[in-house]
Amino acid sequence: MSRLALLTLVMLALVAPGVVAAQGTDDLKALRQEVESLKAGIGAVQRDLQDIKMLLQGRGAGGPPPSVVPESLELSVGGAFAKGGDGARLVLVEFSDFQCPYCGRHVKQTMPQIERDYVATGKLRYVVRNLPLEQIHPDALRAAEAAECAGDQGKYWEMHERLFGHQQALAAPDLVRYAQEAGAEPAAFQTCLETAPHQAKIRQDLADAQAAGITGTPTFFLGFADGGDKVRVARRISGAQPYPVFKGAIDALLAEGPGK
Repeated sequence: MSRLALLTLVMLALVAPGVVAAQGTDDLKALRQEVESLKAGIGAVQRDLQDIKMLLQGRGAGGPPPSVVPESLELSVGGAFAKGGDGARLVLVEFSDFQCPYCGRHVKQTMPQIERDYVATGKLRYVVRNLPLEQIHPDALRAAEAAECAGDQGKYWEMHERLFGHQQALAAPDLVRYAQEAGAEPAAFQTCLETAPHQAKIRQDLADAQAAGITGTPTFFLGFADGGDKVRVARRISGAQPYPVFKGAIDALLAEGPGK
């Protein structure tokens, strides 16, 4: 029986149930199978729509291009973990969530190229700040605390790599194992995780993200260091954008320079 015939049967069932009954058991069985197939298709469409919604909210690769931000916007980078020389005049600040899949995509696909071309060459300093979206990522806050605890032992970036490498396994026992693999002393790490001494810092990151108008992760700010703990922001990049987007924004600001 064709799809059109089956759909016709559905229409007939709404207005004349007796007509469907006359089609016999085999047709009814086929009709049920067709309905189940249509339901599965609708479920797939709904998932696709949800993905599109997340992209439009700026958490995916389809976010807006870099935008100019008000000259008055400054971000603190004091106490945040960073890569690159302190003397780099241009700074990339990322607000990130260890459970966010788009943050993971950026770390794995785009950040290595940025590090190679700009951080390792001394042109750019890369700073990470915490933005655990607890309402949709229930393990993100604990993962942020774990990264900070590993950082107490000089193992932040090693832990950073493992957390993004295992985004689906962020329970407390997993975090202790990752810390040990990263080279942290397990007992001290576990004590830190249990006492949560870094929650105030993480909450401050959240407050600063809200003040900067951030609504999703990852969100990036490019700006110039002021010689202290502040960055004067010049560009904002929302979502896990491809490398050419970052390259274009970075090159433009390096050519422009602060105060030009």
